[in-house]
Amino acid sequence: MSAPSDPDYARKLFASPCDFIAGAASLDALPETRLPEVAFVGRSNVGKSSLVNALTGRTKLARVSNTPGRTRQINLFALAGKLMLADLPGYGFAKVSKAEARSWNELIVGYLHSRKTLRRVVLLIDARRGIMESDEEVMGLLDRAAVATQAILTKSDKLKDDELPTVLDSVSRAGSRHPAMLADVIATASQTGTGIPSLRAALAELTAHG
Repeated sequence: MSAPSDPDYARKLFASPCDFIAGAASLDALPETRLPEVAFVGRSNVGKSSLVNALTGRTKLARVSNTPGRTRQINLFALAGKLMLADLPGYGFAKVSKAEARSWNELIVGYLHSRKTLRRVVLLIDARRGIMESDEEVMGLLDRAAVATQAILTKSDKLKDDELPTVLDSVSRAGSRHPAMLADVIATASQTGTGIPSLRAALAELTAHG
């Protein structure tokens, strides 16, 4: 496979074998790895699993559910022996109990602060809703963990063409207030493939430093 700077590298990387490694409901259950790790985090039903599937060109790699709050553990997938993908539980679902919300917070905060191989967080924002209060709270957690974070709009195909620039600007301005956030915001749509090559390219660069 070519170098990460090669335009074809990202496409080939994400077309490579991607294997489920583990599902961990606690920090102790997380397997150790030497691979650079990318974590996908966002509100419940924002489209995390759909995005992971679209990135890897699979339909059933990450489980997709129409029921918010179904993912209750960190699911790890190894991509071509070069990159670890972590699908994190969603946040902000109103019907979970306070105990469940507290459990999510403890798991994610612990993960962000202790996972030594974590190189990037992909923060998913529903393009139809923009930045919500729970997103701001998580951006604060990411600041304190000092993990470089890429904001990604999901479901951008649900917006009208003239609405997308406004949402992109709003998310960019919100991100500029948080030191962990990278400047670029990528608009994606898992069903149409919009933005998927750009996100693949951004993540493929991390394998050069693994």
